[in-house]
Amino acid sequence: MLIQIKHDDDRYDYVKDFMLDVLIETGAIAQFRRSSGWVRIGVDPIRKPRSEKYAGAERRTGNA
Repeated sequence: MLIQIKHDDDRYDYVKDFMLDVLIETGAIAQFRRSSGWVRIGVDPIRKPRSEKYAGAERRTGNA
């Protein structure tokens, strides 16, 4: 899936969805477009990448 982005220098481009997290983390883009409209990096809420593993107790029993 392609996502429209806006660079800091006002250039527009399309990138594959798996590249979006890296572009956000590195500060390479200023905005990206969702179905609800443009999202401004550092202004609008975005999901944080899941980089940490769950540290809590295991609650799954394995018996489904």
